[in-house]
Amino acid sequence: MNEKIRRICLSKRVLCMGVIYAALVWAAIAVVLGTGGAAFAQPVAQTGGKRVCVVVPHFKDEYWLSVGYGLIEEARLTGTELLIFESGGYNALRRQIAVLEMCVARGADAVLLGAVSADDPALLAAVARTARKVPVVALVNELHAPQISGAVGVDWAEMGRVIGLYLSRLHPKGSAAVVATLVTGPARSGWSPLLEAGLAEGLRGSSVQIRHIGRSDTGLHEQLVQVETALHSLPDAGILIGSAPAIEGAMGLAAQPGAARPMLVSTYISHSVRRGLQGGKVAAVAFDAPVEQGRMGLRAALEARLGAFSQQLIGPKIRLVEAGATLPIILSPAELKLRIE
Repeated sequence: MNEKIRRICLSKRVLCMGVIYAALVWAAIAVVLGTGGAAFAQPVAQTGGKRVCVVVPHFKDEYWLSVGYGLIEEARLTGTELLIFESGGYNALRRQIAVLEMCVARGADAVLLGAVSADDPALLAAVARTARKVPVVALVNELHAPQISGAVGVDWAEMGRVIGLYLSRLHPKGSAAVVATLVTGPARSGWSPLLEAGLAEGLRGSSVQIRHIGRSDTGLHEQLVQVETALHSLPDAGILIGSAPAIEGAMGLAAQPGAARPMLVSTYISHSVRRGLQGGKVAAVAFDAPVEQGRMGLRAALEARLGAFSQQLIGPKIRLVEAGATLPIILSPAELKLRIE
C-alpha cells in the first residue's frame, strides 16, 4: 500500500497509565465467558519487535492529530513500530472493517481502534474476528465489544455534562431563557450520543433551551454546513455549542460583517479552539488531554500484547477550560511528520 506523509501540527503531554495482568487471566476469562481459548489472541513473548496497528476515523479533525502525536511519542520511547490507518470518516464503516483485516495481515501484535460506531453489528463482528488473532484496545470512542482487551478514553457523557453545568451556572433556571443550538458528530458514533445525553443532564438546572441539533461527520466542511444551517434556522441563538471543527467554522463565520455572533462553547479541544480561547472568541471547552490519551492508548496496547485484559475505561481527568484561564493546553509542536499507511 502506498504511504502518505503528512506534515501536521501536534503537541505533547506526558502521562501513561495501565495495569499489566498475568497471561493466565486470558485463559480464565475465556473459560468464564464460555468462549474457549480461540476467542482471544494469545499473549506474545516479551522479546522481539513490537508492532501496533492504529485505526482512527480520520485526521480531518485536529483532535485526532493530538491523539496521534501522543501515540508517536510513546512509540518512540518504547521502541514500538506503528502502522497508522485512517478509515475515511465516521461514515466509512466498510473501510474500517477492511483496515482491521489489513492490521492482522501486516503482522500487528495489537490493534488500537478509534471506532466509527459503538455498536454496528458488522463492525462488532470484525472486532471479534480480529481479537481472536491479536488483542484489540478501544481508543477514544466507545465500543460495545466484549472481546476488547482494554479501553482508553474519557466518559463522553461527562464531557457533555461538564459543559451543561458550566452553562447552568451562567444561566440558572428562573433566569431569562437563552436559545442554543448544538452541532455535533454522527448519531451512530461512539461519542456524540453520549455527549448529547450528558449535556442534556447538565442543562437541567438552567434556562438554556437547545432548539436545534445538527449532526455530521467531523470534518471542517461538513461541520461548517451544519453551523450555517443552525444559525439560519435560529438567528436568535445566544449560544452555539459545537465540536471543535464546528467552533472553528463558527469563528470564521463570525468574522464576516453583519454575521451572528453567539457565544461559542466547544465540546472538545483542537488547535483552532485553543487559539479561540486565547483570543476570547471561544468561551469554554471541555478538555480531555488527547495527547495523553494517545500515550495511554499505546501503553495499553503493549500491555494487551503481553496478556493484559480489562474493559474498565481508563483516561485523563476532564477539565473545563474557560477563556482567559491559565491552565496549560499543550497540543502542538511546530510540525510533525505523521506516516499514514
